[in-house]
Amino acid sequence: MARGTIVVETDRCKGCELCTTVCPQDVLVMSDSFNSRGYKPAVLVDPAGKCTGCGLCAVICPDAVLTVFRLPTVAKTGRASFAISQAVAA
Repeated sequence: MARGTIVVETDRCKGCELCTTVCPQDVLVMSDSFNSRGYKPAVLVDPAGKCTGCGLCAVICPDAVLTVFRLPTVAKTGRASFAISQAVAA
């Protein structure tokens, strides 16, 4: 599964909560504290790394205060085994 992270510009967030309603992983919550404009901004709470970087939160945000980053994935590779049955001589 893809992994991602979100950066919220908390000073610009108006606390509309739209991002929290569309997040399929429920990693966005409203802060308990107020920002400089008097709103409780959205914050990322993702200790388990569940964010997939889907971008739904950024798309629905009316003030464009969310930036979504997709983290690089590491490809799982298996071990290739083969046998050379004959040596080729020149």
